[in-house]
Amino acid sequence: MVTLKQLAKELNVSISTVSKALNNSEEIGEETVRRVKELAELYNYKPNKVALSLKQNKTKTIGVIIPNILNHFLAKVLFGIEREATKLGYHIITCISNESLEKEKESLQLLANGSVDGFILCVAEETQIKNEVEHFKTTISQGLPIVMFDRVAHDVMCDKVIVDDFDATYNATKGLLKEDRKKIAFLSNIEDLSVGKLRERGYAKAVLEENRQEPLILKINKNDDQQKNIRSFLKKNKDIDGVIAADSSSGIIAINAAVNLGKKVPKDISVIGFASKSDAIHAFPRLTTIRQHAKVIGAETAQMLIHRLENMDLKEDVKTKIVKTSVVKNESTLN
Repeated sequence: MVTLKQLAKELNVSISTVSKALNNSEEIGEETVRRVKELAELYNYKPNKVALSLKQNKTKTIGVIIPNILNHFLAKVLFGIEREATKLGYHIITCISNESLEKEKESLQLLANGSVDGFILCVAEETQIKNEVEHFKTTISQGLPIVMFDRVAHDVMCDKVIVDDFDATYNATKGLLKEDRKKIAFLSNIEDLSVGKLRERGYAKAVLEENRQEPLILKINKNDDQQKNIRSFLKKNKDIDGVIAADSSSGIIAINAAVNLGKKVPKDISVIGFASKSDAIHAFPRLTTIRQHAKVIGAETAQMLIHRLENMDLKEDVKTKIVKTSVVKNESTLN
């Protein structure tokens, strides 16, 4: 591999001159810059990134840990992170925890050895269930900042990007109440996650405020037959005329189950669920969705971490950024 020293020797200039010329420094004349770049191209010179990172004490690389690459929302957040990081001159290394606490710990340890400058992550399901946070605190104490998104550990002092989960379901439920729905149910297969709990509380507050009904909640375990459970639930509670789904699959299944049970959507029952545009089309009629703006979340997390990395000496207080959701009206609701 050709080095700066070899280029400098051949051109009879200093190593510093070669380095500055390759970085288009105004201190170096145009002719020298041209000669340096031509020789570098001839020898296919590539900067030694390991040496650079050691010299600058920076890798310009971010570690990203997500729980599930097959989750459409998380994949879109990852897209937003990568696009924004690239724009700001950083690379990313991605690890998948597969909802495992142990894999999450391993990913942090693997990348905290000098491979990355900081982390962006969404907390694994097992981590939230067991409420273990020491591995996050240890990483931060090593001088590696963390930005958490969506599912966050509230006991960890770090920057966070979340959506307005409580307000989103509160407002969506209020919307169904304005349709004069008498019995609104809440469906969730994410009850163990912080976001699932917040969405449930938002729904419960809205129905209790109206004094029309007690909360009616179906919690579906990960190993349960989601389709069978929702169909049985709707069959048993024939007077349900509104559904708030904490996740995209519950909303889609609710529509299909209601139609199979002879109900007309949205005449007899309205359904709203957290989902993306591409998820909504899997139900007929199409699901009215609460959109989380995943790419915006990804961009915000990248901006927050890179700002933190480039201003470490300022010791700024940690911040929580709330990304507002929006309701996209489709055919599964009246209003």
